[in-house]
Amino acid sequence: MGQRIFNFSAGPATMPVTVLETIQREMLDYKGEGMSIMEMSHRSKTFDAIVVEAEALVREIMGFSDQYQTLFLQGGATGQFAAVPLNLSQPGKVAEYIDSGSWSSKAVKEAEKLGKPFRVTAASKADKYRHIPTDFVVGKDAAYVHITSNNTIYGTQWQNFPDTGSVPLVADMSSDFYCKRFDPNRFGLIYAGAQKNAGPSGVTIIVVRKDLLARSPKDIPTIFNYQINAEKNSLYNTPNTFGIYVVNLVMHWIKNQGGIDQVEKINRQKAKLLYDALDGSDFYRPYADAGSRSLMNVTWNCPSEELEKKFIAEATAAGLSGLKGHRSIGGIRASIYNAMPMAGVERLIEFMRDFEKKS
Repeated sequence: MGQRIFNFSAGPATMPVTVLETIQREMLDYKGEGMSIMEMSHRSKTFDAIVVEAEALVREIMGFSDQYQTLFLQGGATGQFAAVPLNLSQPGKVAEYIDSGSWSSKAVKEAEKLGKPFRVTAASKADKYRHIPTDFVVGKDAAYVHITSNNTIYGTQWQNFPDTGSVPLVADMSSDFYCKRFDPNRFGLIYAGAQKNAGPSGVTIIVVRKDLLARSPKDIPTIFNYQINAEKNSLYNTPNTFGIYVVNLVMHWIKNQGGIDQVEKINRQKAKLLYDALDGSDFYRPYADAGSRSLMNVTWNCPSEELEKKFIAEATAAGLSGLKGHRSIGGIRASIYNAMPMAGVERLIEFMRDFEKKS
C-alpha cells in the first residue's frame, strides 16, 4: 500500500485510520459471521444490535436526553431540506429560515417548492456570506427555526446558537456535528450527512425530540415520515447497513479519543494554528469574518487566481489533497475535520510558508 496523503476535502472527508483498519479487518468476516456487514440481512439479530448501539451512542456522546431518538435515513442533508418542512410544518404557522450560505438557501427553496409557509428572517447574502447573521427575532407564529450550523463553502460557523424559546430549533449540522461541545437539548431536531465527522457518505443522521414526531402527517411520502421511521427503528426499508456500521465505529472512536470535549480541544488547537498562520501573513487573505470563523472549514485567497491554481497544484503534488475552494467562490479551502491529524495541519502550514516565500 502506498503512503496515505493528507486529505483536506470538504466531504466525503478523511476518516480515522483506526476505523478504516477495523473495517479492513472485518470486511470479509464480521465477528465470525462468515460474511461482511454489506452482505448481512438488515433484519438479522447481529445488525439489529449494531443499529441499537449506534442509535444510543449518537445521543450519548453529545448528551442528548432520553427525550430524543436517532434515525438513520438516506438522501443526505438535501433529502432533509424537504423532510423537515414535510414533517414539522403546522397549520397557521410559518417556518423561519436563517440564510447563512448556499445550503441554507437550498433548504429555503425546498420549502418553497412544497408550498409550505416560510420566511427568511435573517441573511448574510449581501455580504457574500462572510458572517453568520444573528440579529433576528423569532416570530410568535413560527413553526420552527432552521439554521445551518456550519458553512463548508464560506468557512463560517455559529459560535453560539440562538435561543428560540418554545419554538423548535432545527439545525443542519452536516459539516460540524461532533466537532465541539454544545447543549443538544436546546434543539428540536438536528440532521447531518455523516460524511464529515460521523461516518461515510450515504447515511444521514437525524436526532429528533420525540414529542415532535406527532407532527408528521399521514399523507406525506412514507420514506420521509419521521414518526414511521422512528417506530420502525430506522428499518422501515433497507437502510444503509454499511454506513450505520461505520457510524457506530466512529462513535466508538470519539469515545476512545476522550469524548467530545477532548475532540473539541484538538479541533480548536488545529484551527488556531491555521488561522494564526493566515493572520500572520500579508500574502494570504482569510475569507470569513473573524467572529464567524469555522473550526472545520478554513477558507482563504491568494493574491491572484493564477497563484491559487499554482498553490493547489503544488500542494497536491506534495501530498496535500482537496484544497481547491468551492467552484462558487474559488480560493483555497482546508477542511480540518475530527480525523485530520495535527500533523496534517502542521504540514500544510509549512507548505504555505514555503509557497509564500517563493511567490
